[in-house]
Amino acid sequence: MPEGPRSADIPRLRTALKVYRVSAAITGTFLLLLVVMMVLRYGFGVDIELGGPFGFLALTPKDSLTAINLSIAILTVHGWLYVLYLGCDFVMWRLARYSFGRFLFIALGGIVPFLSYYFEFQVPAYIEARIRTTEQPTDAAEAAEEVSA
Repeated sequence: MPEGPRSADIPRLRTALKVYRVSAAITGTFLLLLVVMMVLRYGFGVDIELGGPFGFLALTPKDSLTAINLSIAILTVHGWLYVLYLGCDFVMWRLARYSFGRFLFIALGGIVPFLSYYFEFQVPAYIEARIRTTEQPTDAAEAAEEVSA
């Protein structure tokens, strides 16, 4: 497979990159909430209850929940946000045409805590560098045409 994005794909790639940055930040935040929820659930045997008899937010034993189980909501929202994160990763992989190994490495950002925050800044820099290498030969070819004309 040829290296670098096609010139026609660069505007779509930049749009996908913006969506990726937002999804990385939000997915990373919900992943941290999920880690806290898992520690509470499996370490202490409690879930986060919203609007129950113990107050607006309360840590309630898993078997005693009577209101909204916020722990399940955090789990579900993170799952769907991770799907969005993977979708952005896939679109960038398809448009920027980097290796499948890098695609899998970036996909870890929604699974390993704090990694998505690192990728939020590292991946755009990598993609922009790939875009610059794609645009440089075009600029050099245009300069050569102007000199010869």
